[in-house]
Amino acid sequence: MADHPNPDGTVDLGPQARLLARLAEQVEDTHLDAPTPCPEYAVRNLLGHIGGLAVAFRDAARKVSGPTTDTAPGGALPELDADWRTQLPKALDELAAAWRDPDAWQGETRAGGLTLPAAVMAHVAVDELVVHGWDLARATGQEYAPDPACLAVAYGFLDQSRAPESRGTIFGPVVDVPDAAPLLDRAIGLSGRHPDWT
Repeated sequence: MADHPNPDGTVDLGPQARLLARLAEQVEDTHLDAPTPCPEYAVRNLLGHIGGLAVAFRDAARKVSGPTTDTAPGGALPELDADWRTQLPKALDELAAAWRDPDAWQGETRAGGLTLPAAVMAHVAVDELVVHGWDLARATGQEYAPDPACLAVAYGFLDQSRAPESRGTIFGPVVDVPDAAPLLDRAIGLSGRHPDWT
């Protein structure tokens, strides 16, 4: 497992959130119907999902109880708001700011209809930002180098979910990636994706 960047388990989500916002900024309208490494999602659905998770995990950090945190993911494809180019970077900034509050990491909180220790929920959010950043970059032909601290957290979270009984419905089967491969490739394999997806 990669070393955690901070002994207390915390990490600044800001660099990864800003990177994801920059990737989204480069998405052209012609990309919106393109496929992504998420089999059911076109780029527009992936962006809609990122926007939704940014709000949900922001509110999880704030310990908000309501539709944004109590609603489990449904079977419908995520919709992309008409003003997503304004709203998505704003939501990502707010997500990162919310988790900079030390109190956000304490106790328990909810997102996606699940209650978890807040520190675990934060790591779920980091994993979402790292893996979906890769998804978006691959789908739109952009270079991708995630924030190293967030990548280490995401890899650690995914590595703990390696056993089949821990996969749930969130991840596909682990894709075997050589131990000598870059950490990002190994994390992507643990997420159930093929690192060479194009």
